[in-house]
Amino acid sequence: MSEMNRTEALIGSAAFLVIAPGSVAGLVPWLITHWRFGDGASTGTSVTGGIIIALSLALLIECFLRFAIKGAGTPAPIAPTKQLVVSGAYARVRNPMYVAVSGLIFGQALLFASAALIAYGITIWFAFLLFVLYYEEPRLKDEFPEAYAAYFENVPRWRPRFLPWKPE
Repeated sequence: MSEMNRTEALIGSAAFLVIAPGSVAGLVPWLITHWRFGDGASTGTSVTGGIIIALSLALLIECFLRFAIKGAGTPAPIAPTKQLVVSGAYARVRNPMYVAVSGLIFGQALLFASAALIAYGITIWFAFLLFVLYYEEPRLKDEFPEAYAAYFENVPRWRPRFLPWKPE
């Protein structure tokens, strides 16, 4: 596949955003809750969920834009970036998209007081973990051997660094 231009990368990233996270963190939670508040919904819990949703959505959009603009590609495995993206949220945590999607699900679980969404969120996070361990990390080690080794050593997989990592 030839290298994407910025417009193609932005369109591809937007399409993948709607298809993948849109389904996992939008459609499925809607199918589970129909976005109705559960019996245990309290104002404080719902507000906390809403804040988590807003922050997670902002993080997810930033990551998708960064892949297109800085990485010259998309998050989709069929049109990956040409460069290892290590700036922005990626300078603090290696998997900010998965953190954001999990945040969207768990935020909705709080917003709607849904135990089913908590169970779904745990299942999705476990699927993300397996995908990262058995597909993404090995692929990135092969595709960007030196750059990914340094990144892997300095940036945690899930828990964000307090200060962003700056490659030398």
